[in-house]
Amino acid sequence: MKLFNFFLINVLLCLLTLPVWAQSGEKLYKTYCAGCHGEQLQGSSAPALIKNSWKHGGDKSSLIKTITQGVPTTEMIKWENTLNAKEIESIADFIVNAQQKPKKERQYEESFMVETKHYKLKVERLVTSGLNTPWGIEFVDHNTALISEKSGELTWMKNGKLSDSSVKNTPPTYAQSILGGYMDIALDRDYAKNGWVYLALSHNSENSLDAKAAGMTKIVRGKIKENQWQEEQTLFQVHDSLQVKGGTRWGSRLALDKKGHLFFTIGDMNRGEDSQILTRPSGKIFRINTDGSIPKDNPLVGNGQFLPAIYSWGNRNAQGITIHPKTNSIYATEHGPKGGDELNIIKNGANYGWPLVTYGVDYSGKIISDKSEKEGIEKPLTQWTPSIAVSAIDFAFSPKFSKWRGNLIVGSLAFQELRRLVIEGDKVLEQEILLKGYGRIRDVKFAPDGALYLLMNAPDQVLKITPMNE
Repeated sequence: MKLFNFFLINVLLCLLTLPVWAQSGEKLYKTYCAGCHGEQLQGSSAPALIKNSWKHGGDKSSLIKTITQGVPTTEMIKWENTLNAKEIESIADFIVNAQQKPKKERQYEESFMVETKHYKLKVERLVTSGLNTPWGIEFVDHNTALISEKSGELTWMKNGKLSDSSVKNTPPTYAQSILGGYMDIALDRDYAKNGWVYLALSHNSENSLDAKAAGMTKIVRGKIKENQWQEEQTLFQVHDSLQVKGGTRWGSRLALDKKGHLFFTIGDMNRGEDSQILTRPSGKIFRINTDGSIPKDNPLVGNGQFLPAIYSWGNRNAQGITIHPKTNSIYATEHGPKGGDELNIIKNGANYGWPLVTYGVDYSGKIISDKSEKEGIEKPLTQWTPSIAVSAIDFAFSPKFSKWRGNLIVGSLAFQELRRLVIEGDKVLEQEILLKGYGRIRDVKFAPDGALYLLMNAPDQVLKITPMNE
């Protein structure tokens, strides 16, 4: 009997200590791939993996090659330095086998409860279908919100339900498959009187649908009357010579301050060195007036060779920006490479270091810089390694969440997390994970009704969060 027990214990120990490659392909897929391609292979920021037409081949050997070597000029990185051959083969088998299984419609519970440090949270799924990779959400009033979708749609949500028809005559966009398309939206601080809606979108001069056409983020504003986009004005658009071919890190978030300034972010477009070149738009945070004119105290005003709308530089790919309602400080979250996501306070004329300093390495494992700090470079308030793919942020000043007052709520894409950060001055004192594993959190917004709303990708949804014990 003792011998049997000894044998059983050893078997269990072996099972518990199996190497990572022995895990199922499904588990490996969910760990490394689902964040971009979707938990059910339905696609999100990266293409769907259940399909009939494959650009680089859908058979096992082609998939192994793609996973191993990556795809140049796309966000599909080389995994050969992260996963071994058996792990990659296991993932390829899972993807191939998934093609043969009948597609099932995923069923979601309408609401669920989550215990956190201060609150028991009620999470309601308001919208579970009808959205196509939503990016930004803004509330017009207690019952109505406008949602931007990467496909080039502006859609209304009224009383928790999507409108039957999207806004008509909206501006053309392209490159949705490489993280372009419609990005963030914002409402003028005096929207109730003037009706201005601000929109960031990927644009090319020829209005080409070719994802590899040279383009750059464009900022426009317009008014929505009788569900039609009207009175469009271009606020920011670079010269054709500054457009980038095949850019894959577009940004782009918007924020308006109390002085009539519009801040917006543009990613480095997969050209890291441009972040330090002040004659190029990539890898910067910009500040303009809401009519498109340039504030006189922008750091590069008066130097004809530089872009006068630039406010800060050395920003790799800022996908969250918000302004503290009490201090007016500008906070931004920024994607690092493999490691080194950052939270920064954005200052006029400051350099945030990319790619001269970083806490991460290239996706291939190659060292980008051996420095994480350097004189003249702003240090982040905090950094996340491994990268959580940090996204949108918003400060909690809702009366419904008094115990969170002044805390920063942070979304995550790859880690599918919602975090609460306690910040004092330039120090992050505490982080709490509020939600995890419910999808990629694309936007975070406290609405006029005091609730916290999350805009999700993979699956595309709108969640509403309220405290049960406030």
